[in-house]
Amino acid sequence: MTALTTAPRRAGSSTSGIRRGEAAAGWLFTAPVLIILGVFLLVPVLMALWVSFSDWSGRGSPFSSSVSFVGLDNYAAVTTGGGLAERDFGTALRNNAWYVLLVVPLQTALSLFLAVLVNRAVLRGRGFFRTAFYFPSVTSSVAITVLWLFLFSTSGAINEVLSWLGVNGPNWFSDPSGIVHNALAAVGITSGPAALTGGTFLGVTWWDWLAGPSVAMSAFILMAVFTTSGTFMLLFIAGLQNIGGDVQEAAMMDGANGWQRFWRVTLPQLRPVLFTVLTLGLIGTWQVFDQIYTGTQGGPGKTTLTPAYLSYSSAFLSQEWGQGAAIAFVLFVIIVVLTILQRWVLRERPVSRRRARQYEVRAPRGDAR
Repeated sequence: MTALTTAPRRAGSSTSGIRRGEAAAGWLFTAPVLIILGVFLLVPVLMALWVSFSDWSGRGSPFSSSVSFVGLDNYAAVTTGGGLAERDFGTALRNNAWYVLLVVPLQTALSLFLAVLVNRAVLRGRGFFRTAFYFPSVTSSVAITVLWLFLFSTSGAINEVLSWLGVNGPNWFSDPSGIVHNALAAVGITSGPAALTGGTFLGVTWWDWLAGPSVAMSAFILMAVFTTSGTFMLLFIAGLQNIGGDVQEAAMMDGANGWQRFWRVTLPQLRPVLFTVLTLGLIGTWQVFDQIYTGTQGGPGKTTLTPAYLSYSSAFLSQEWGQGAAIAFVLFVIIVVLTILQRWVLRERPVSRRRARQYEVRAPRGDAR
């Protein structure tokens, strides 16, 4: 009887010992990576967070006794200060918001279209087209920016092609006017109502918020769509190849046409991939920096200024290290909030009762007993 009662205890203790050993081994193997991430990622982030709450001048250690804690002064300077710092931050947010609003939908739609196109079995040379569409994504962004500056110059290839169509192309990277304002001016509207021109947000009038991206920023928008669609195309291709052919055949047997099969069958099954593409696109577009640094450095008229570049220029050029760090963390909060909002919008929703009743199999009245 004693042997019977002690045997399970020994087995349980040996099992727990094995699990403790596995856990210890797991921590041992992951420790180098955790240490590297902690030293080169977590510690710098915490240091930058402290800088955003201090008056560090950029000289010496930010933890020295000469550095004082200033609370939310740096954050207030760029959000409610009422000076140039607030106006620049508002302008940067306005520019980046239009950039995000146009780039994310365009690159998502184009990458999905390319994925559906090259995933068709009847297309010959699919490997060539996949490589060709993906090639701009692996090219240096600096090289692409230099090429774009050449193509969109006053006498560049883009304006030359437009001249063949009878269109006088703009001086792309020197034109600060907003495309929405230009469209309104074409129909005779050159100034906004007092409600829009009188009110301001972050030092920028509502009328200027609605100006749209500048002509210069529009060229960067086209470049972003051109360079990123290939990467997201590969993600959509992977999602399309995981969709079983039997589902498409069942939809065809039910009489669904090509558009109905795509909208009702294919796209709902691509929801996880779509969420990934939108999330990566949202994060990437809010962090645009290297194209602006290489191309226009915020000009003309600060219409290509972005929060990421403003954070750099405030810290490294203007020596306002606290404000530069504050801008970076405000940008971080914006990205997190928008990502959570996007996750909520794309969440899986339960089937409504009205729609569920459409799929219920009801017995004919003649069979009711």
